[in-house]
Amino acid sequence: MDMTEARLYTKEQDRKVTCNLCSFRCRIANGKKGICGVRENRDGTLYSLVYGRLIARHIDPIEKKPLFHFQPGSRSYSIATVGCNFRCLHCQNYDISQMPKDEKRIIGDVVSAHDVVDEAYRTGCASISYTYTEPTIFFEYAQDCGRLAKDRGIKNVFVTNGYMTKECLDELKGILDGANVDLKSFKEDFYKKICGARLSPVLDSIEYMREMGIWVEVTTLVIPTLNDSEEELRDIARWIYRIDRNMPWHISAFYPAYKMTHIKRTPREIIDRAREIGLEEGLRYVYTGNIPGDPGESTYCYRCGKVVIERYGFAVTKNLVKDSLCPYCDTEIHGLW
Repeated sequence: MDMTEARLYTKEQDRKVTCNLCSFRCRIANGKKGICGVRENRDGTLYSLVYGRLIARHIDPIEKKPLFHFQPGSRSYSIATVGCNFRCLHCQNYDISQMPKDEKRIIGDVVSAHDVVDEAYRTGCASISYTYTEPTIFFEYAQDCGRLAKDRGIKNVFVTNGYMTKECLDELKGILDGANVDLKSFKEDFYKKICGARLSPVLDSIEYMREMGIWVEVTTLVIPTLNDSEEELRDIARWIYRIDRNMPWHISAFYPAYKMTHIKRTPREIIDRAREIGLEEGLRYVYTGNIPGDPGESTYCYRCGKVVIERYGFAVTKNLVKDSLCPYCDTEIHGLW
């Protein structure tokens, strides 16, 4: 399985290839790997080195992704391979996402796409989530799992940095049902210094997913001194409003990790203020994350203001939404129920 030919690439002269999977569009010389560390040019043919090699597989609540308006209260079979096309200095899963770069090795249990879908179906999961690392870099495996899942009535979810190309998303049409996209900042400088990437392709992906009819929720991890200014948070909220005011925005607290252990966790008051900003800018569904018990975890009807889905952490303790409607005033609560 470690010799699966990659998809979405073009062959060039001198046995070079161009990978068209993510927005880096790496031009890879013979014997070299792309920036993700898991796609290698061998004699002019690009191979995925992680096809069918799972480093993680768990059954999670869909709320952990986080997706709050996508089959709430359901379970999602969650899988990952090693590797990522970003190098986020604060990555909480750096031990597996950065393994091909930091440790120069690729490991994982060999599991076929059929076995993934069979296990998801057997355990009663409503969806398969491609998560923990960046699913774009194991696209071939995710696509094959996704096709089989759709045949079994199981939905597919990407938890992603949103750096895939339009070609990649086009290949996922009819397969991908939902996505949570990390919108890490609204500044190019942050993306360049902290993630080794650019902002604009992420914004383009979110817009294109919405055009495709994929249910999208956005997450911003608020890091003290780096992306926690009221101005930047308001800019993010205004951009989301322009795309779709019904698109949920999750605002999560930062915890020290990887190469950012010198920065303290995000104070609760900053997270609560960020939620207020989102609501002030007209967003209908704004959530706080990483603060169990915060009122911002629950879903409120934007018209009557009453709680329609009550949560504590990743657990749904009460769900009153029926036929996509608020039980108190019959207002539509947007999502995929």
